[in-house]
Amino acid sequence: ARDMSACVSFASARALRAPRVFQRRPARKAPRAVSASSEFQAHKGAFLRASVPSLAASVTSSGSKKSTVCASADAVTTGTTAMGDVCELDNFQRVSVLAEALPYLQRFAGQTIVVKYGGAAMTNEGLKKRVIQDLVLLSTVGIRPILVHGGGPEINQWLTKVGIEPVFKKGLRVTDADTMEIVEMVLVGKVNKSLVSLINCAGGRAVGVCGKDGNTLRGKIRDPEWGFVGDVTSVDTSVLRQLSESGCIPVVATVAMDETGQALNVNADTAAGELAASIGAAKLILMTDVPGVCTDKDDASSLIRTLTIAETRDLVASDVIAGGMIPKVECCVKSIAQGVKSAHIIDGRAPHSLLLEILTDEGAGTMISG
Repeated sequence: ARDMSACVSFASARALRAPRVFQRRPARKAPRAVSASSEFQAHKGAFLRASVPSLAASVTSSGSKKSTVCASADAVTTGTTAMGDVCELDNFQRVSVLAEALPYLQRFAGQTIVVKYGGAAMTNEGLKKRVIQDLVLLSTVGIRPILVHGGGPEINQWLTKVGIEPVFKKGLRVTDADTMEIVEMVLVGKVNKSLVSLINCAGGRAVGVCGKDGNTLRGKIRDPEWGFVGDVTSVDTSVLRQLSESGCIPVVATVAMDETGQALNVNADTAAGELAASIGAAKLILMTDVPGVCTDKDDASSLIRTLTIAETRDLVASDVIAGGMIPKVECCVKSIAQGVKSAHIIDGRAPHSLLLEILTDEGAGTMISG
């Protein structure tokens, strides 16, 4: 899939993508980037009048230290970017990018895409703004995104403020009664409503809910060792469907409840996978702090672009996929087995990686399919 009104940044980001390992999606010829000139100001006015949000992306070309950055609406005003390099597309190139995106926009129009949002993309304000713009843009063209979020760093900050030391065992937060109270307060009351406000201010219509609302997520305690850490036992997507069908963007905080009404802390990846499967999503996208599945976790150029379920299991068995990546791919595999068409692990730190993964052939991370 490819971009649309994010023509300037999106086309340039696509042009500089690194080669894929196991690439199966056909490569596309990159649009020509034009250096800044006196024409820049002439094009500025038309670009700022675009009917959908203007986006920016910066990527580093493979084998070069020079970074090419395309200007967003904000950068166009000054003709510069933080990186110091500016590139521009003329009007024909912008229209061409939109035209090329048409098949992908048609393919996903009216379909649901569940996005799990967390990590650095959630703590960096610049990245957060771009993710919000991407979500609003997708909603504007008829795609139905559902945003599922965590909030680990903010939870830790508030635990520290009230004098509670965060405790983790085997990668999971130990959630006693006092910790659960802070988790629910931060995720549902602060992080969720902050994201809702950002989406609404960006021109979208967002509604914040948590797993308790409408019985969206029911669960049970996983193990008393972790306190109120829960596993999802049932999902009711009726509220989310009504919101999506009315043109809203549901924003889901992953606090579930058990049969007694006790709040449970549910892993955001797991919750996103369960919601995607239950609602029949076209895609599940996990935004992380890594490029995707790599044959060498320390080498981004070893990124594997596409995997089948069988190939994924082989990589887990051979320890190529290890550590914190295992639960993510397991979540993806389970969601696909339950009917999701494809699952994606992308780097949320890369500007507009969400659009690149959905709207280009090359994508932005690792796609797992049946």
